[in-house]
Amino acid sequence: MAAAAAEALSRVADVEIDGGGVFKYVLVRVRAAGGPGKDVVRGHGWAEYHADLYERMAQELERQGLGCECLGGGRLSHRPQERKIHVYGYSVGFGRADHSVTTEKLKAKYPDYEITWADEGY
Repeated sequence: MAAAAAEALSRVADVEIDGGGVFKYVLVRVRAAGGPGKDVVRGHGWAEYHADLYERMAQELERQGLGCECLGGGRLSHRPQERKIHVYGYSVGFGRADHSVTTEKLKAKYPDYEITWADEGY
């Protein structure tokens, strides 16, 4: 059981964000039952609220036997033509994510980008 949960956890992408634009994001801790966890970033323009992102992700993970908790949110400004992503702002419902953690996740996914963050802004 633990091996299956760990395998399911390993299949969860660290970062899934839209290919460009300004949109909300959430930082989510994903856990296998009784096992280790990892933090992942989800950001999409279709989400009117941070909760929309989190709820969809929670449903998808539940089907895989994984649990999660939202660590906070913010906004991403993704400018692919300039190879830049800026992380900023906060979620009214979930609070401010640790943007430094989000930035490290994004740097791993986009190593040739300039990725910056700031606690200012909404």
